[in-house]
Amino acid sequence: MLHDALSQILDVLRLRSSVYFHTHFNPPWGVRVPAYGNVARFHMAMRGDCWLRVEGTDGAIHMSTGDLLVIPHGASHILSDTKDREAIEVQDVISQSGYAGAGALTFGGDEGDHTCKLFCGHFEFDDDTLHPILSALPNYIHVPNTQTMNAYWLESIMRFVSSEIMGDQAGSNAIVLRLTEIIFIQVIRAFVDNIGDAAGCLAGITNPQLGKCLSKIHIEPQKPWTVEAMATEAGMSRSIFAERFTSLMGMTPLGYVTQWRMQLARRLLIDTEHRLIEIAEKTGYASEAAFNRAFKRHFDSTPGEVRRSTT
Repeated sequence: MLHDALSQILDVLRLRSSVYFHTHFNPPWGVRVPAYGNVARFHMAMRGDCWLRVEGTDGAIHMSTGDLLVIPHGASHILSDTKDREAIEVQDVISQSGYAGAGALTFGGDEGDHTCKLFCGHFEFDDDTLHPILSALPNYIHVPNTQTMNAYWLESIMRFVSSEIMGDQAGSNAIVLRLTEIIFIQVIRAFVDNIGDAAGCLAGITNPQLGKCLSKIHIEPQKPWTVEAMATEAGMSRSIFAERFTSLMGMTPLGYVTQWRMQLARRLLIDTEHRLIEIAEKTGYASEAAFNRAFKRHFDSTPGEVRRSTT
């Protein structure tokens, strides 16, 4: 199976998911989720309706059964049964409910027809990772039920996640974690499909021509890449390629090559015991000195400092 650009990027960024809980929220209820670092929080509406208010975003978002909402930059937000319900901190909700980590987090009034069942968690990336894919994500991505029903795979995954949560069988946690990582990729696809080129570098990464070129850069970062060579990989003229690449990716083709080399170098420093000269050669630098200078410029730390900080 051929590697694709998005999968390669997510592998280097170390995408991984964490599941918090599934809920039985009964009116009246309102929960405030605090801001949290380098994560993309998600909420899946498995049954019922709720409202969500994201800090820094005007208005409230209505969620109904089958909806999926991702908050890419870990912003503080409020989930509630009405648009303007007062909310209490999620840690207080957990404490008051007596939730011990198993089963559903039950909170609010008596369970009934208006119970909201959510599946909540987050997608996480390594600290200090830098890639335009992260900055290209908006404050939130709302994939309504109408869109998930049209996206067969996303609908199927959501149904499977729901059944695994309710079944609580051996291995369910591992299955749910891996399925939610797939959901993140499906959300990105739905986002790009919905707004096209306005998705910026995400549109570039999923573009068949640019994506093919990016994949080759990812596979062979040590190659002496030129704009002409990249345009050939994309099957485009040099001028059209350079203009299209810069417009969507937000940087020049050669700027992206450097950026990718640095991300890969950082990954190799953390994950392997390769000597610095070996990493330099794997990422397209003829000498350790040239590699050190480029790395220091990009991360404001030397390769040696990064390696020592992770041992």
